[in-house]
Amino acid sequence: MFELEGNQEELLEKIEEYIARKRYADLRALLLPMEAADIAALCGELDEKVALVFRLLPKEQAAEVFVELDSDQQELLIQSFSNTELKEVLDELYLDDTVDIVEEMPANVVKRILKHSDPEMRKSINEILKYPDDSTGSIMTTEFVDLRETMTVEDALKRIRRTGPDKETINVCYVIDDGRHLIGLLSIRTLLLAEDDDVIGDIMERNFISVQTLDDQETTARALGKYDFLALPVVDTENRLVGIVTVDDAIDVLQEEATEDIEKMAAILPSDKPYLKTSPLETWKARTPWLLVLMLSATFTGIILTHFESALASCAILTSFIPMLSGTGGNSGTQASTAVIRALSLGEVRFSDLIRVLWKEFRVSVCCGLCLAAANFVKMMLVDRWLLHNPTVTPTVALVVCATLIGTVMVAKLVGCSLPILAEKVGFDPAVMASPFISTIVDSLSLLIYFQFASMILGV
Repeated sequence: MFELEGNQEELLEKIEEYIARKRYADLRALLLPMEAADIAALCGELDEKVALVFRLLPKEQAAEVFVELDSDQQELLIQSFSNTELKEVLDELYLDDTVDIVEEMPANVVKRILKHSDPEMRKSINEILKYPDDSTGSIMTTEFVDLRETMTVEDALKRIRRTGPDKETINVCYVIDDGRHLIGLLSIRTLLLAEDDDVIGDIMERNFISVQTLDDQETTARALGKYDFLALPVVDTENRLVGIVTVDDAIDVLQEEATEDIEKMAAILPSDKPYLKTSPLETWKARTPWLLVLMLSATFTGIILTHFESALASCAILTSFIPMLSGTGGNSGTQASTAVIRALSLGEVRFSDLIRVLWKEFRVSVCCGLCLAAANFVKMMLVDRWLLHNPTVTPTVALVVCATLIGTVMVAKLVGCSLPILAEKVGFDPAVMASPFISTIVDSLSLLIYFQFASMILGV
């Protein structure tokens, strides 16, 4: 097995040397045993030499590498292709890969791709492009093997041999009736182990799981993982079989969704470009809107501080503990929200579980709050009062801070676990209710709790 990790720089130097010395036979021999994804990773460092490397590859391997390239490199190659070369590449691509490429390309490139696609491929591409973004229909492929229940095993195997080379997978075949309604499925293993005269309707699996074209693509991807399927049949609203979603497409969807969630949790507008391919201007546009919202919402903290300005003046030592309380509250809320957002994405938690989640986080917050308060009390007495010789840090002040700590952790965790669930219920992405947003809310609440305890205990 060829391993790219650890020797990419060495390989790039060798490729550059072969190109400089025009040792194309040696370069081809070097590339042939490599996986398509590894060649694509190397091509990402070759800039304008990508076209030369690409033309050295066998037709099938070249098509596999083309799919793995990023959209900028694909566009560069398409512009360098002759019409014959472009048609050869398109003929080797699976339909769903072609659709993905079309969605990423500018209009002039799309016109050229469609122009050199055969009529059947062009029709299929247009049909898939009609489905909404993020729907199952937008990621499915129409290249699958269908059978009839009246066929014998011998007939089915003949059909697979005749049509299979052009299909994305033949591991599972789908049985349809005259109206193309899905009525069963059959694994290639079952076919190979059956007798030649067995009838498909007698040996097919009638209990199956399917998804609909308008289902969310992330839900479909999770279903593939949940049931360990290699592919899922896709039907329309009348149960007619229109395509399949394969596990490789599911992995891509889950990766994209995970990246999008991480960006939203960090208060960044999602981007479909790799980090190093995103310009500073685009990055600025993605980050600034949420920063503005959070900055303006943080003015509530300033309003609260202004309102309690006299209390702070009468007991100035209280001010020094505000950053610690705010930070602890934000961290506590983030822990709860991250766990709940992950559970929501995996389908482990639903809105009906809200009370159970709140009860669990309440118990967790009590334990965490008491532990943090005890540690903080010891720290304030030993470090602040004794080692740093600060007489204003009295046991009463420590009591106020520690009581606030318990209250802040409790409120933060309850807010952190409930907001994502409520957001999903009303149709928002739960990932939006993550660290920055929750921290802003908890900062204000922690100050209100702080000054309430200071007023009750210290009388300020």
